[in-house]
Amino acid sequence: MKHWIEAARLRTLPLSVSGIIVGSMYALSHPTAIELTPSDVFDWNIFGFALLTTLGLQVLSNFANDYGDGVKGTDNDDRVGPKRAIQSGIITAPAMKKAIMITSILTLIAAVSLIYYSFGQDNVVYSVFFLILGILAIISAIRYTVGNSAYGYKGYGDLFVFVFFGLVSTLGVNFLYSKELDVLLFLPATAIGLLSVGVLNLNNMRDEESDRKSNKNTIVVKLGGAKARIYHYFLIISAMVLVLLFAILEDFNFDQYLFLLAYIPLIKHLSVVSKNKNPKELDPELKKVALSTFVLSVLLSLGMIFFFSDIVVNLFLGGR
Repeated sequence: MKHWIEAARLRTLPLSVSGIIVGSMYALSHPTAIELTPSDVFDWNIFGFALLTTLGLQVLSNFANDYGDGVKGTDNDDRVGPKRAIQSGIITAPAMKKAIMITSILTLIAAVSLIYYSFGQDNVVYSVFFLILGILAIISAIRYTVGNSAYGYKGYGDLFVFVFFGLVSTLGVNFLYSKELDVLLFLPATAIGLLSVGVLNLNNMRDEESDRKSNKNTIVVKLGGAKARIYHYFLIISAMVLVLLFAILEDFNFDQYLFLLAYIPLIKHLSVVSKNKNPKELDPELKKVALSTFVLSVLLSLGMIFFFSDIVVNLFLGGR
């Protein structure tokens, strides 16, 4: 069990739920019609199954990445980061393949349950659309490094992470509550997507040399170390600017800007990256950016509902 938990890479899980938290709390603080109360919009079933679906996709992606890179020999002694399960031999390739199948099934069950609680037997078109989206997400999580045409080896991993763990996660879950697409929510959704790509970019910067030798043509390998660093600055700084712009457009009060506290570790992180000479030293930064993104999402969500404190009372205490 210990080895399977390690293979699931728990440090990546808080990052994966950041979009779910922001999208859900935005729905809680923005009833879609005047006659609706927040409790009419927010649903714990949707929130719970959205978390399970996203966590399932993240674990599936981690298992598939371990399997794909392991059987291809990309995870070898040249790799800077921690040894993976198949690379070290603590989990066999057939066992990991079986785990990928089981995780895929469980994730699909969670996704179907999420769709059911969101739309019931109505809105068949929406249900079919989100079911297709869920299946595509599962396939994409697997195909990142698995197979001869794995898109992670062609430099498209950043796009997958941005779309599914940024836009789809945040905008998708909000739509499940509200049945509407809110344009303003694109700002934090894009920010979370960029920060998620930032974590992947750090991983690829750390593994640049071993990936190049294994013909894994990530964005970092294509750009080279120097340009990849500039790309990383763009990802982190753009995300911070977008969240700040969102708060301004939402007309946040002074005490709703708690999320700025999460900028402190992100700015320190950029300083570390700018001074870095040894790729191995970037490994601890992955956890820092992932946790900073999670904290940012939580503090931003608190900011969104802080001004609506009566909403929280009505939701949890039934107005008492």
